[in-house]
Amino acid sequence: MANFKVDTRLASLLGENYRSTEHALKELVDNAWDAEASIVEITLPDPFNKADQPIIISDNGNGMTTKEVEEDYLKVARDRVLQKGSRTEKKNRLVKGRKGIGKFAGLVAANSMILETKKEGKLTKVSINRDELKKFTDLEVADLPLSFSDCNENENGTTITLYNLNQNLAFPDPEKLKQILFVEYSRENDFKLLVNGEPIEIESLTGEVFEESAHLPNAGFVRYRFIITDEKKSLKYPGLIIRVQGKVVGKPFYFGLEDSEEIPQKLLKRVYGEVIADELSEENVTANWNNIIENSLAYAEIKEFIATALDDRLKDKFKAIINLQKARIQKLINKKLRNLPEHRRKYAELALDGILRKLYTEKADRVEAIISLLLDGLEKDEYWTVLKSIEEASYSDIHLFADALSEFGIVDMIMISKQAQNRLRYIDYLEQIIADASTDEMTIHKAIETNLWLFGSHFTFLNSNQSLKRIIEEKVTQKYTGNRANKRPDLLLTQDITNRYLLLEFKRPSITINRDHESQAIKYRDDLRVYIHDKPIDIWVIGGKVDPKITSHNQNQNVKLISFTELISEARTQLIWLLNQLKR
Repeated sequence: MANFKVDTRLASLLGENYRSTEHALKELVDNAWDAEASIVEITLPDPFNKADQPIIISDNGNGMTTKEVEEDYLKVARDRVLQKGSRTEKKNRLVKGRKGIGKFAGLVAANSMILETKKEGKLTKVSINRDELKKFTDLEVADLPLSFSDCNENENGTTITLYNLNQNLAFPDPEKLKQILFVEYSRENDFKLLVNGEPIEIESLTGEVFEESAHLPNAGFVRYRFIITDEKKSLKYPGLIIRVQGKVVGKPFYFGLEDSEEIPQKLLKRVYGEVIADELSEENVTANWNNIIENSLAYAEIKEFIATALDDRLKDKFKAIINLQKARIQKLINKKLRNLPEHRRKYAELALDGILRKLYTEKADRVEAIISLLLDGLEKDEYWTVLKSIEEASYSDIHLFADALSEFGIVDMIMISKQAQNRLRYIDYLEQIIADASTDEMTIHKAIETNLWLFGSHFTFLNSNQSLKRIIEEKVTQKYTGNRANKRPDLLLTQDITNRYLLLEFKRPSITINRDHESQAIKYRDDLRVYIHDKPIDIWVIGGKVDPKITSHNQNQNVKLISFTELISEARTQLIWLLNQLKR
């Protein structure tokens, strides 16, 4: 039998946990890295027959003797760095495991863990069972089945097998695990990772992979391989590295494209890959292999070859992103364009493309807000004057044409800024109305009915036409007559371009909205089903306050309760953000 040897830091360290089973398995890979393995193979269960299959992590690292298992591995919270230094002995790797609790990572994914390790002709085997450990308040008295036997003296390495997988957690996802391991290890030398027999490579990230090779006069055979990832999270150390004869030279970079004004920095940081230039001589590399000598002819060839390819691929990718973003809001754009004279629409399209290029990483609602303001502004005479001068500018006089385009940009910003500032003034006036104790529902209704942009950029495109007004009038008149007339609700029914309806119910600013108001609004929606068949109807109930016991988490689906103060605050925040963007 064997026992854990517990360090006094155990209590604090075991409080840490892993975000997912994939991150727990990465901890076991880190242990293989520290053991100087060159190959790590991970076998995950078949998703169609996973209950009876184990997870296996096997490496060809240094392995451990029976004594090392007992005195080092089973010592919980052992600080490996304090004892042996921050680098491994043979391969000089920076040690990743430092807290001595990585052995517990396997028990996140499974109830039982078996460690089999080979070194110096001995195979040592130890079993750890989570349920058994829970029976002991002191880990030092928990017996762990341990055995050893002879093996080939030339065999080294460790295999961890996880049985009885945790049924309360999602089973490890191979693709997610590949991505986690890729970010950490893809650029390491002499360390190969396989998940279910497939190596961890660029394809482990989601995105488009590009590769090409060429024979350059001075640099010889050069090959690049990179991905423009679709991942929203930032990559760790993005860019391209140069690898010469298997060694990484310098840090990842972008071959000069970091200074390009045509490619957004956020898009550039989604590039990940490497350039293989094995035929470079040592004369082209600094003595410590930290950098390529920049004024060498070979490097100049490589830089031009890679920069051209990277520039082309990024511009194509950026164009595709812009087109996709435009397609998402095309219905909204088309509705606005229909309000413009035909001869102005092509200029509107030009302006829209410019906005989408600048704001492609912004949230959709913010982009829609700016587009709405722009297209509203295109109906103004100031815009048309400038657009006409652009049309009249001769392409042969490039300076005149450039001046006209510059003038458009200035007026563009001025018009959007003016409208945003005017809307802020409107909000100030609206606040005065709401602050007045005598304000009733009808007053609020009149003030807001034609200013639906208050509810967000999407609502700019809502329409309350005569047909919808008639539906509300008929419904209210039929139900609230005689003595009930003074209780008739103030409702506004609107419709967007996707045929989705929004029912607004206005309450006095002095009223606190509660569950009764919510239920009543839902009944109004039910009544409207007579007129509107099989179309979704969202509900907003707006009043002075919302009962604090009601939160967004316990509201009914498609029903929103909001105070006038909150509504105005959100609208003001959007407009101030827009003005700050224009100031930049």
